[in-house]
This record gives sequence, C-alpha cells and structure tokens, in this order.
Amino acid sequence: MTSADGPGEPWKAVRHLIARQPADLMLLQRICLAAVEALSASGSGVSVMTADGTRGVCAASDPVSERVEELQFILGEGPCIDAFAERRPVLTADLSETAIHRWPVYAPSAQEAGVRAVFSFPLQVGAARLGVISVFRERTGQLTRGELRTAFTFADVTVEALLDMQENAPAQDGSGASCLNVGHRAELFQAQGMVMVQLGVPIGEALVRIRAHAYAENRRLDDVARDIVARRLRLDGNDE
Repeated sequence: MTSADGPGEPWKAVRHLIARQPADLMLLQRICLAAVEALSASGSGVSVMTADGTRGVCAASDPVSERVEELQFILGEGPCIDAFAERRPVLTADLSETAIHRWPVYAPSAQEAGVRAVFSFPLQVGAARLGVISVFRERTGQLTRGELRTAFTFADVTVEALLDMQENAPAQDGSGASCLNVGHRAELFQAQGMVMVQLGVPIGEALVRIRAHAYAENRRLDDVARDIVARRLRLDGNDE
C-alpha cells in the first residue's frame, strides 16, 4: 500500500488483510490484527467512546495492547482520550519525550509495558464520534506517509464495522446506543449507580472513584465493576 495506489486500492488491501485473519475471531479483533501487520506495529486496540462518558476497550490484537489501551480510561489521560476529545489524530512517535509532560502517569506506564510509540485515530462520521483506534509500536519513530494513509483507511473500515454492529444489534434502551460489547458496559453503568448511592456523589464522580480504585489495586476496570455489582466490594469501605 503506497501513496501511488488508486483511491480504492487502500480499501482493497486493508480488507484483504482483514480477511486473512482467523475467521473465528470477532471482526474488530481481526481489524486490530490486520492493522498490526500492515503498520509493522506491536499491537492495536479499538475503543468505543461517546460524548456522554461511555468508554471501554472494544477489541485488541493481544492482551498487552488491551491493557495499555484500558490504562487510559483508568488513568483518565492518554493519546486515545485526546484524539477523541480533539477530533484529530494524536501521533506520538516517542513516549519518552514531551509525552511524559502531557501524560505524566500514562506515558511511563505504557513504556513499562514495552510501548515506545502510540498513534491514535478518532472514529467519526461528521459530528458523530464513535471512538478511537490506536496503534502501538515497540520502537520510536513516526509513521511514513504511506503508513499514515493506511492507518486512516483502517479507521474508516472500523467506523463501518461499528455502524454495522449498531444497526444489527437489538436496541436495549432509548438512548440510541446499541449494545456493543465494550467491556461489559451495562455492568459498569450499574456499578456507577451503586457507587453513586453508596457515596452520595454525582454519577460522573462515581466513575472517577471506580477508576481510581482500579488503578490503585492494579485491576481491570470491568473486574472492579463486576465485584461492585455482585456486592463483593463497596467503595465506602463497608464491604458486605
């Protein structure tokens, strides 16, 4: 895939790479694996995000990438969050340079996991924002012009996949958000409500408390939410 390709060639090449991935995997994970192959990356992840605060890792190429992607939601900082908020790609060729000042907790944590560069691309259609696809590398350095074009194509393909999932999934509420599997989102919503009641705080503050607990205990966000819903954990200290 080079800049000399015709308008339809990047799409054809990307779709071919996706089709080569294991057929038993969900489409978004196959997209992540194909992105790793096409962009000479060490990992990739797709996160679904909405303006009302819904956030979660939807798919990843491997467990390490999933963890590095999820860290951003636990810490509340990172290129994925910035790409979504700013509606533009956030291309970080070296996490050890200015990224340390921009993301003082996320950057060193990602480096500890072996990540040296992160490239995050917003998934959006007009004014509608769906999330972000991120690409991780174990070495520093910018994407080439051809790689950048390919990455944008992967973002477009991912948007199409998410919209197809929304259209085909049965609606479960009146919010317009379909039941995409974004890290047990419904369970996280329930946990937020329970913590809101326990601590007497707004719903947004409840999510902050859950994330803070997950970070402090070095646990996955969805595991903490599951314990809260099952009443195995209370963040007010009164465990049942």
